[in-house]
Amino acid sequence: MKDKYDLIIVGSGVLGTFHAYHALKKGISVAILEKNTKPEGATVRNFGQVVPSGMDKKWQNFGKESLKIYREIQDKFDINLRQNGTVYLASNEEEMQLIEELNLINSANDYQSELLSKSQCLAKYPGLRSDYCKGGLFFPQEVTVEPNTMIHKLHEYMIAHLGLDLYTNTTVVATEDHTNEVVATTSLGIEYKASKIIICNGSDFKILYPEIYNNSDLIVSKLQMLQTKPQNNYKLDGSILTGLTIRRYESFEECPSYQAIKAKEDPNSFEKKYGVHILFKQAIDGSVILGDSHEYASAKEIDTLGFDLNMDIDNFMIEEAKKIIDLPTYEIQSRWFGMYSQCKTKDIFEHTIGNNIHIITGIGGKGMTGSAGFAKHNIDKIFNA
Repeated sequence: MKDKYDLIIVGSGVLGTFHAYHALKKGISVAILEKNTKPEGATVRNFGQVVPSGMDKKWQNFGKESLKIYREIQDKFDINLRQNGTVYLASNEEEMQLIEELNLINSANDYQSELLSKSQCLAKYPGLRSDYCKGGLFFPQEVTVEPNTMIHKLHEYMIAHLGLDLYTNTTVVATEDHTNEVVATTSLGIEYKASKIIICNGSDFKILYPEIYNNSDLIVSKLQMLQTKPQNNYKLDGSILTGLTIRRYESFEECPSYQAIKAKEDPNSFEKKYGVHILFKQAIDGSVILGDSHEYASAKEIDTLGFDLNMDIDNFMIEEAKKIIDLPTYEIQSRWFGMYSQCKTKDIFEHTIGNNIHIITGIGGKGMTGSAGFAKHNIDKIFNA
């Protein structure tokens, strides 16, 4: 341990890690303090889809920057990045209208997308049901990673090649801003000193500054996901997003027809109640991850979300998925949920204590896609580069 770092980051998830990455690239000395043996939050409990196509214009730009950063890292060190694209599959004429409108918006934003006919979709995605698909919108630049391994590979690269100090099983219970340094104190009484601290705490609102989170507009979303057994002799390329996703993702809100189409939806439907939209992504072992759902609680009431899985949600997602793609097997080998935090009124939660302690959290579902690009911008801002 150094006597003093330029930067301490609390939390080793994707948002904290990419803040560390960009700081190290600038020659800033960095220590990450992680309370668990390894990251256990939304960073490893997601699909591993890097999809700027789903973001509004601001975050799409961060996402496009993220794609460049992921590729730069992959060129130097294998993080299991796969450039296999993203497709949005429309199931009816309204969804076709939305993807056609988004395709035009993408042209204006200089972001590559390609409309696919029904026959092109059926040829490209084995098992896709003809009675579901009307057409698709394909994003060739987008990539997938394996969320349960990517972050560990990235840490390995940063430790070996960029000089990162990563301390696990290190719970920070207090941070203080003194005259010429900031101090992070752990549960064992060890003090880590730095010039600045960035707290990327995900949805852990009980240890550091709970009063700030309790009085904020932060909410927590609980998402359920499932993973099939490996699919024998079957390949499903890229990220597969479907009609309910088209009706949910921020990028489509910019389409002229979006509000009128949303107004026709049944507010009492099961998918509305639990925020279900159906996504597919094949993992390296051949299994297919599918989901997901959304249940919400305020930061103060996170415990009300519980730690169980709602089997009605799981069963609904499986039945909906079967209407879209005929996989060789829908036998499920694992089920889990992830939690991420987001703001009701802002796109990310930022709060500064004194001059040198920065809380950055509430990135919502944009973490895997937006963190790399956003963190680059934020490190520049914090260090006045």
